Amino acid sequence: MEAGHDVRLAVGRDEGHVPPPCALDVVPALASRAHAEARGLDAIASAFAPDVVHVHTVMNPAVLEWAAARCAVITVQDHRCFCPTRGKWTAAGSVCAEPMRPEVCAACFDDEAYFREVYALTAVRLSAIRKMSLVVLSHYMKKELVDAGVAEDRVTVVPPFVHGLDSEARPDGPSCVLFVGRLTATKGAMEAVEAWRHSGLDLPLVVAGAGPLRAAMEDSGAHVLGWLNHRRLSAVYKSARVLVMPSRWQEPFGIAGLEALTLGTPVAAWRSGGVAEWHTGEGLVPWGDVPALAAALRNARAAGPARPFGFDRESLMDRLAGVYEKTGTFCAVKSNS
Repeated sequence: MEAGHDVRLAVGRDEGHVPPPCALDVVPALASRAHAEARGLDAIASAFAPDVVHVHTVMNPAVLEWAAARCAVITVQDHRCFCPTRGKWTAAGSVCAEPMRPEVCAACFDDEAYFREVYALTAVRLSAIRKMSLVVLSHYMKKELVDAGVAEDRVTVVPPFVHGLDSEARPDGPSCVLFVGRLTATKGAMEAVEAWRHSGLDLPLVVAGAGPLRAAMEDSGAHVLGWLNHRRLSAVYKSARVLVMPSRWQEPFGIAGLEALTLGTPVAAWRSGGVAEWHTGEGLVPWGDVPALAAALRNARAAGPARPFGFDRESLMDRLAGVYEKTGTFCAVKSNS
């Protein structure tokens, strides 16, 4: 919008977070993970005649196929376009390094019919995104997609930048070990509890987030705050002695860790997915190693605010603009051929 372009947003549901200058259309099919007819998108595209269509966090195969026919850009933020299970983390409890194949993925399912359904859904998504320009959050995600058959020159890495946090916030609450994120097995919620207990630190475990493991974490002694706005979260980061991040799934990026480092809070994390692309210091330990994570919590030392090279807003927006320009040119050539 700063360059004088009009932006129109189509969303699955209106959650009240749309910037005022943007036109908004609600298209329920955008919120569907399964195949659902994308009513309304054709009318929007005809009226608006967009130069570039950019798809974010859409899993409906019908919408992905619609976008692929229009030379769209898609931001792939998680594994559901190339992994039908829990995010490159196997049912046996190990990291999966294999590209998506029926004989590999079937081992993660007990119900064969459900496996066939989910695998087919994932395969259709993958087929659609192969035709688009892809934006991913990390080089880890790029490698996974290339291994899954996406052309390497279609994938551009544009990591997220930290925004909305208050660098001037004052600490809010006691010094603590902090966990931020969804309270699920994939995020390692209970492993965070285990590492905290094994660390021997005389600090509370404070949790900012919500999810199905909330009760289990509270029963284990954690103090769960629920989801916090940016201002309150900034203050909690400032209070924390260390952020604990034992992600079981292979993190597409791990923005909570970069947020913590930006505010000067050290991070103890498992080497998961894209985490090593922003966490290059002490506190990064082997995936799945709870004792090593507990030791990293004990040894955490406060540092100055992080300014990782390449994660500033301006350079990342320039990179994204390059994707738009390339995609727009490709669309023009295709329409004239």
